[in-house]
Amino acid sequence: MNSASPQRLLNVVDVEATCWPGSPPPGTVSEIIEIGLTVVALSTAERVERHRILVRPARSEVSGFCTELTGLTQEEAEGGLSFGEACRLLAAEHASGARAWASWGDYDRHQFTRQCGATRTPYPFGRRRTNAKAVFTEVHGLRKRPGMAQALRLAGLPLEGRHHRGEDDAWNIAALVLHLAGRDGWPTE
Repeated sequence: MNSASPQRLLNVVDVEATCWPGSPPPGTVSEIIEIGLTVVALSTAERVERHRILVRPARSEVSGFCTELTGLTQEEAEGGLSFGEACRLLAAEHASGARAWASWGDYDRHQFTRQCGATRTPYPFGRRRTNAKAVFTEVHGLRKRPGMAQALRLAGLPLEGRHHRGEDDAWNIAALVLHLAGRDGWPTE
C-alpha cells in the first residue's frame, strides 16, 4: 500500500443464521452460522478480499428449511468456529473494530447485537457502519427499500453465486457499494 494514497477499506458483512419456516422450536434461538465478509478498497473501487467464516451453533440446529435456503448443513456448521472465536477472528484478522463496515439493512447488526448480548461476547464491530440498503434507496429515489437481488437488477449488476449464502451475498452487496460509490452516493467517512 502506497502511503501517498492510502486505501480506504470497508468491510461488507452478511450473515446467515439458523432459521425455520415458522417460529423457532422450543428452547432454541436463531444463531449465526455463516459470516460472509468482502473487503472493498473504496479508493481504487475494487473488491479486494473475500472471506467465509462458518460458525457452530450452540443453542439451535440447522433445519432442513435453512439448508434449502442457504445450502448450509448441520454437518458444515458443526465444523465451524464458536461464535466467540468468530468474533475474535473478525477483530484480529479483519480489523472489524477499527474499519468502517456495511451491511444490507439492519438484520446483520441486530443479529450480532442480540447474539453478543446473549453469549456475553464483545461486539466485534466499531461504530462506523452504513446501511447499504438505505443508501441505495436514497440514491435511486425509491419509495421502498429493495432486497439485495432486486437492487442488483435495478443497478444492472449480476447476482454472483448463491443468494442467501453469506459469502456470496457479501460479495454482491460489495458490488452494490461500488455501484453507489461510482455515482458519488456512498458516504465518506
